Amino acid sequence: MRLGITGHRGLPPKTERLVRLALEDEVSRRAPELVGVSCIADGPDAWFAELVLKAGSRLEVVVPAEKYREGLPEEHHETYDRLLKQATEVHRTGLVESDSQAHMTGSEILVGLADELIAVWDGQPARGYGGTADVVTYAERTGVPTRVIWPKGATRD
Repeated sequence: MRLGITGHRGLPPKTERLVRLALEDEVSRRAPELVGVSCIADGPDAWFAELVLKAGSRLEVVVPAEKYREGLPEEHHETYDRLLKQATEVHRTGLVESDSQAHMTGSEILVGLADELIAVWDGQPARGYGGTADVVTYAERTGVPTRVIWPKGATRD
């Protein structure tokens, strides 16, 4: 089972706790045979990747652009580097600039690698091209089953 992840970044602490618990349940039900596929951005992407590795499963990483890491919060760089080093396989788009097009291209590769997609999504339209809603729409259009996680009590700033 190859399980991909997409989701909102910058979630408030209470929502983070709720989402982490839901992701832990998703991973534990499938481990250790699970292969997690993630772009390892801060937030749900990284939380999922950490849970996949903790469960003894394999992690594959999609890097949307050569400058992707530079566009992530500086406090996330150490986590990003650690997860990237632990990946069994790294997939790259070949793009340089970390912009919305690169993010969507990376997500399209991720969806193409996945048997199923987990979306940490509030159900609202994307705030910019390549956002979670766009990734969910792409997965649905390409026939990849999507499971939305948005726990009761979750909010988004």
